[in-house]
Amino acid sequence: MSGLVRFAVVGLNHEHIYGQTRMLLEAGAELVSFFAAEDGLSAAFQKEFPQAKRARAQEEILDNNAIQLIVSAAIPSERSALGIQAMRRGKDFFCDQPGFTTLEQLAEARRVRAESRRFYAIYFGERFASRTTLKAGELVVSGAIGRVVQTLNLGPHQANAAKRPGWFFKRAQCGGILCDSASHGVDQFLYLTHSTTAEVVASQVGNLKFPQYPEFEDFGDMMLRSDQATGYIRVDWHSPDGLGTWGDGRLFLLGTEGFIEARKNCDLAGRLGAEHLFLCDKEGVRYFDCKEVKLSCGTQVLKDVLERTETAMSQAHVFLASELSLRAEALAHRLGNLK
Repeated sequence: MSGLVRFAVVGLNHEHIYGQTRMLLEAGAELVSFFAAEDGLSAAFQKEFPQAKRARAQEEILDNNAIQLIVSAAIPSERSALGIQAMRRGKDFFCDQPGFTTLEQLAEARRVRAESRRFYAIYFGERFASRTTLKAGELVVSGAIGRVVQTLNLGPHQANAAKRPGWFFKRAQCGGILCDSASHGVDQFLYLTHSTTAEVVASQVGNLKFPQYPEFEDFGDMMLRSDQATGYIRVDWHSPDGLGTWGDGRLFLLGTEGFIEARKNCDLAGRLGAEHLFLCDKEGVRYFDCKEVKLSCGTQVLKDVLERTETAMSQAHVFLASELSLRAEALAHRLGNLK
């Protein structure tokens, strides 16, 4: 890989934008400029990344032919329109998840991708920023547990409701819990089972604790099935403050020759810190400390910009993970206090 990738940031509404930006800078990209309508968000971002010039409007960035990649963590419902504009202007797009909040947005992005040949990538942080998930992927490829026949993802989060912006509680803006949080699990199901097609078997969402936010889904689960494996994903906003981290994210892989458990953020009453993985096969039980596993997404994204490859994630994978999450949300049985 040779050459310099220049990127700009548009939309600072989720703090994941800091991780996305640092990842690309560490991989060797140049941050040229950024735009956000909110002065407070802009001031905080510019303090962290003083090299970036604040643009007067997003059109200033879209019209800059020196910028090859636009990165975004805008309000979820606004990401698709920005990504489509970027692709139509000859730029690649890399947004936080979810990349879409409606199937109509996804359909248009597919059309524009086919026309422009630019990529629309999504930052599935619970894979790309999780060393245990990446290690699990390495072990699967090596055949450590045989063929993966079932995945189970648990994605609990702390709500911190008092600190959340208003859009967080509006389904039309955030997309709903299966569209948003569960998309991480869908991405991992496809990645770890090597599935290129899949279907939603069943799904449900609920508001079980927050009647004051009648559109807010604080619980959701779904079942997936492909010709390779089955998968179960549960997400919620019920992690207690006493946990000490934002959520006890866990991944279980059942293989024909063993199983893997990844404890992404903590090991309850066990080892300190994060990034723990356990493997059991016919030889016994092994523990892997994954803190030193290399995160490669930033380097791969830059390679894909320069060489027109799909090493970070294939476009088909991005669109399929998004479609399954959106269909699960649309099909979900609704529980509790939901409006």
